[in-house]
Amino acid sequence: MNASYTDLASLIDSKDPAQANGIVKAFAANAAFSAAEWEELTTEDNPYRRPVRPDDLAWLDYSRPMPKEKALLLSALLGHRMLRNVYDADLLYLPPAAGDPAATSKAAFYSTSNRILSALAQPILERHLFTLLDDVREPLARHDTTGLVEHVRAYLDRRRAEADRAAKAVSDTKGRREAATFLMLQLSAFVPAAYDAVGHMAVGEYGLAHPGLRGLLLDAYRSWEDDAEDYRAMLASAELTTGAGAYWQLYLGSSLARGNHLHYLGRNRENAFAFLGAWTQFEIDRAVTAPHLADAFEEALGARPAFLGKIADLTGDELEQRVLSLIEPLVERFGSDVVSEFHRGFADAAWFTELWDGDLGTQVAWADRIEEYQDKAARIDRKLTTENITVDLDTFVETCDETSTTHVHNEHRLVMIESGRMHFWNNVTHKIELNEGDKLLIPVSRLHGSTVLSGSCTYHQPIIPEEMLREFD
Repeated sequence: MNASYTDLASLIDSKDPAQANGIVKAFAANAAFSAAEWEELTTEDNPYRRPVRPDDLAWLDYSRPMPKEKALLLSALLGHRMLRNVYDADLLYLPPAAGDPAATSKAAFYSTSNRILSALAQPILERHLFTLLDDVREPLARHDTTGLVEHVRAYLDRRRAEADRAAKAVSDTKGRREAATFLMLQLSAFVPAAYDAVGHMAVGEYGLAHPGLRGLLLDAYRSWEDDAEDYRAMLASAELTTGAGAYWQLYLGSSLARGNHLHYLGRNRENAFAFLGAWTQFEIDRAVTAPHLADAFEEALGARPAFLGKIADLTGDELEQRVLSLIEPLVERFGSDVVSEFHRGFADAAWFTELWDGDLGTQVAWADRIEEYQDKAARIDRKLTTENITVDLDTFVETCDETSTTHVHNEHRLVMIESGRMHFWNNVTHKIELNEGDKLLIPVSRLHGSTVLSGSCTYHQPIIPEEMLREFD
């Protein structure tokens, strides 16, 4: 277990796992994190309203590290939602106007009890969500400055070759405006968080060890402020706002994870050198992806974002100088541990970027082809019926007062409406109406939510085994 986890987390985990889950549940019981109401698909005017789906915590286990195979499943999504709430409770957010409901949520979000429970829940959630990085991290070939620089330059070349994956995911859809909007709101889930993390990291005393480090961090944060209006205009081109948590229910867990990872390294000060590595990876990623994202947004939304146009390309020599300016004074004073820690943060951030690329591409492709998944659901149901196949099944009866806060499933499921009507949604751009007899396939890890339209709605969710699903690909 990484040294950043406190003695408290170790004590809770080793002596009473139930206590760890109890703390997480108590934290999530905050009124600001309760299940979403029907009108809360978006919360542009309330930066404190962050639904978590607390009822699911009754069967999720946060007392142990999460294996890498579950990095896109429900405990990861809810875990990263809760962890972002921990980190953001330490930042100042102001609503666009005074009055309820933001005032009520603000009181709960910034309450003393929330601060105490945040402090208790933070190491538990970090342990659950980030321990897997020790298993996926590739070792550095040479543990010296030269070896690190060679590794980072090689990553730049590799990332440049694949930098269009998020943009291509949008270009490959029929509904490009919808897909571009979804991509943009994912950026809003982690780009501001990354700059919040670097701003938080800049506060401290570095002069004795690295006279220029604070200036480098402050320059990065200042660039965010300088470009704030261009960032606002970029989101406005998709009819989105910059409000914190405005599209909370539609943030992918992998999007939250990218911002949370930088917060995790920056907030736990013993990870300072790893933070520098993760920040360097973020800067590489934004430099190589910016032109591709700008192309995609211009094609889909009709406007080329100035915010992305201001992000300069990054050459290998420029990157080398940037890395050396960050670490050389530190290596002189603290030795090879700086290299190892920088690589840890860099490699882990790269892993989260890879995870996000795949998650985003799969999500927008599924959302763009809902009709195909409705047809596939009908064919799967026909097979179950005609061949008398029994599978695990969950049945729900919900009223018009209920809303299903967005979530993912840990397995492939059908949604089959027996009676009533519901809106099914996976984006801010539109909703999908499902009526009696309608069916839809929701693959594992696909983010979605629903709202009942009729007085009540009865629906079933057969769980479809992986081998059966392959028959319909």
